[in-house]
Amino acid sequence: MNAPAKQIHAYLTTKALRVAIVPHKNPDGDTLGAATAFLAYLRAHNIEATLWCKTSVASALSFLPHAKELHSDPAIWIAEQFDTVCLFDSGDPVFAGVQECIDSLKKPPTILNFDHHFTNSLFGNYNFVQTSSASTTEVLYNYFSEIKEPITSDIATSLLTGLMTDTGNFSNPATSESALDVGAALIRAGGNYNAILNYTYRNKTADALKLWGLALSRLTIKPEMNLAYTAITRADMAGLHVTDNDIEGVANFLNSIGDTKIALVLKESQDGYVKGSLRTASNEIDVAAMAGVFGGGGHKKAAGFSVKGHLENRDGEWTIVP
Repeated sequence: MNAPAKQIHAYLTTKALRVAIVPHKNPDGDTLGAATAFLAYLRAHNIEATLWCKTSVASALSFLPHAKELHSDPAIWIAEQFDTVCLFDSGDPVFAGVQECIDSLKKPPTILNFDHHFTNSLFGNYNFVQTSSASTTEVLYNYFSEIKEPITSDIATSLLTGLMTDTGNFSNPATSESALDVGAALIRAGGNYNAILNYTYRNKTADALKLWGLALSRLTIKPEMNLAYTAITRADMAGLHVTDNDIEGVANFLNSIGDTKIALVLKESQDGYVKGSLRTASNEIDVAAMAGVFGGGGHKKAAGFSVKGHLENRDGEWTIVP
């Protein structure tokens, strides 16, 4: 069950002493935008807070206010003994990559959970989950509105980043009337739309475009499944100055194919897993349910999963091999 925004604010301003702010591992614009905005909010109230993530921040998101303050060393949990942990855009602490750190604390912390995925397990002591929102930053904007928290230009930029990246710059099926209204409000509050656009969309290198070209050259249509899919291996990325984040957006791009209703991108990650990104523009298809078969989740029109293994091409078909 969701907690009232005023109750969460009261807890933070009267009881929280040392707060860990946690975006999920391999942070995207939404989770990191929400986390950095929340850090600015806590500091405005003189609450001691630390930004921590299991993995580092992609260079494309380093422009975000406070992003360069992010810690990745788990030893800080032993040193700080956080009494409060705030998670953003994560279905549970395991997905966020923070469960082991929480378990290392001498006392169980109070957990705050901000998210917009309907697969969220409501794991927090305080939950603020709104599945109708286009992004977790839209959820956080609603939280700030309910407690009448002033939105500075830095907070607006962080929140707008999450909204823009999760809606594909207000172009994918997650875009809603409320998302556009919130986006306009954040721009009025000083959110730097052009900077976000330049850092997150107009940032493709020649090597990244070569990788996109390779992904598109492997495009396979499965008409019997209404599916368009492609695959990217670690070998494909060898010799190119690219990161995992450079492939982001391919699934959304494939979603524009008119001959199919489902887009899937399979990508080998550095940690021995294959990550699948699913998209659809159809109101009749639930890709979150498809991702759930593989232990993943997300939204009805945008979801993902992760399976241990690697990719092999067998007779022209890409297969996940354990």
